Amino acid sequence: MSKAANAVIAVLAAGGFLLTTPVSASAATPPPPKVTHGSCAYTETPDEPAARPIRLPPDPRRTPSRGKVDVELKTSQGKIPLTLNRAQAPCTVQSFLHLASHRFYDLTTCHRLTTYPTLKVLQCGDPSGTGEGGPGYKYKDELPTNLPPAPTDPTGARKVYARGVLAMANAGPATNGSQFFLVYGDSSLRPDYTIFGTVGDEGLATLDKVAAAGVVPTPEAPAPTDGPPVLKTDILRAKIS
Repeated sequence: MSKAANAVIAVLAAGGFLLTTPVSASAATPPPPKVTHGSCAYTETPDEPAARPIRLPPDPRRTPSRGKVDVELKTSQGKIPLTLNRAQAPCTVQSFLHLASHRFYDLTTCHRLTTYPTLKVLQCGDPSGTGEGGPGYKYKDELPTNLPPAPTDPTGARKVYARGVLAMANAGPATNGSQFFLVYGDSSLRPDYTIFGTVGDEGLATLDKVAAAGVVPTPEAPAPTDGPPVLKTDILRAKIS
C-alpha cells in the first residue's frame, strides 16, 4: 500500500514564480519541520500539508503502552467497531486517538477497496478522498514481528494480515500519517505496515457487505479489483468510547 492511498506515491511538482525583490539566503531557506520532543517524534511534513487543519499530537516522554481503547466508526454502510491496542503500537494509537478526538476522520470517505485473492482491504482516513491526503505529519513504524508466513509466498517474505486486522497505510518506512486499512479477508503483505488493533464482528459484517458489492467499474476496467467501492462508504463519525 502506499502513502496513503493507492499504493502509488504521488509526485507533486511545484509551480514557479518570479521574485521582484531580492531576498537573503537565510530568508529563502525554509525553517526545519517541527518535531515533538517525546519518544514518538511526530514530524511535520511541510511538503505534504494537512488535508484538514490539525496540530501535532501530544507526545509525552512516556507514551501509554498498556491497555485497549474502543473506537466506533459510524459509517454510511453501518457501524465498524474498532479495538485499539496500545501495547502493539503506542505511538500509532496515540496519533489515531488524537485525530479521532479532533474529528479529523468525521465526514470522510473510504476511498479504496481491494478485492484481490491475496489482498482484501478497505482503506480510509484521507479527508481529501483522493488517497494522497494526510494529517501534515508523519511518525515511526511499529511493525509486527510475529505474523505467520503467507502460504502463497514460498520465499516467506510476505506474511498474513488476518481478517479483522486494523493497520496503517504508508508510503515507505516511517511515513505513517492518518490513512489506515481494515482487513476483511486474510491478505498477503510484507510486514511493513503497523498493526494497531482489530475490527469487531459488527464491523466485519459491514466490510463484507461493502466488499460483496465490489469496485466501481470503468470503461477501461469493467471488472476492477482495486478502486473506490460501489457502496460509497463515508465515515460519519469516529467516536472514542
